[in-house]
Amino acid sequence: MRIFVSQLGQHLARLPAIVMVFGDDPLLREEARDQIRTAAREQGFGERLSLVQESPFNWQELAQECHSLSLFANRRIIELELPNGKPGADGSAVLTELAPQLQDTLLLLHGPKLGKEQTNSKWFKTLETAGLYVQALTPEGPHYHRWLQGRLRHHGVNLQPDALMQFGEMFEGNLLAADQAMAQLALLAGNRSIGAEALARLLSNQSRYSVYQLTDLLLLGQCDKALTVLGQLKLEETAPVLINWALIRELQLLLELQQGLSRGENQAALFKRLKIWPKRQPLYRGCLQRLPLARITALLGRCGALEQSIKGESEAPWTELSEVCLGFAQRYPEFPSCL
Repeated sequence: MRIFVSQLGQHLARLPAIVMVFGDDPLLREEARDQIRTAAREQGFGERLSLVQESPFNWQELAQECHSLSLFANRRIIELELPNGKPGADGSAVLTELAPQLQDTLLLLHGPKLGKEQTNSKWFKTLETAGLYVQALTPEGPHYHRWLQGRLRHHGVNLQPDALMQFGEMFEGNLLAADQAMAQLALLAGNRSIGAEALARLLSNQSRYSVYQLTDLLLLGQCDKALTVLGQLKLEETAPVLINWALIRELQLLLELQQGLSRGENQAALFKRLKIWPKRQPLYRGCLQRLPLARITALLGRCGALEQSIKGESEAPWTELSEVCLGFAQRYPEFPSCL
């Protein structure tokens, strides 16, 4: 049977002998496995063996483990991680053979999102028919917003509509970072209602260096210092999505300013319309002199592409964030418009 992770709770009362948890979201995968383990313990599975398919991997040993009796419990869970979702020819044969034979053993397979090649294979179809396939896929659109609202309630965090929209944009596609940020907000704000400005301030203030320091240095053209701050933010484990959001916000403001000036609008009137306070106006004046409209547009395009690619703990976002920061420097001669 094939279900989504949100439906798992309906199938825990009586677990089948085979459960598969695959998907592109690490948080949902881990939470699904925790739910399955808890339900299994309540159903008498008192022992757990965890394995990872490495090269080489002895599939016959797995078969022997599935058939052998436990010394410490009547029933046990055997978890097997398939890092690339491909058991290979030997593994496919063993899994297909094991499917109808399991007794007093729960076989829990887990790994990344599977492609059509895997889900159309004989081994997968055999296991799906005999057991449960849980799809731990990162929610999108309305499903993502429902997840956000449910998780915010779970943490006891109250976001105002503008803050909720901002939070959703900042963490879309990265549920693990979103959940960690909610846990921080619960400690910092309690049940207090949080608006957009307070949200950005609360998330930023968790670092010794803030994203506001970073963007101010970039507006001043002090890119070398900005890169130092960026390195510190990385060491302090600041979420790359938060930094990218701050860069996008400043670039969108610069874009509106340059477009307004190109239409012949009065600069003072522009600052007033865009609610840029007098003490911050010199930052933008200097930056507008350094960055032409084409450069700002290119930087925004790069940030937009980076927003789509940021995932978990990859090193790539930090390299790309550094490139975007360098793009604020007047001396930077060439800046590609896309990743």
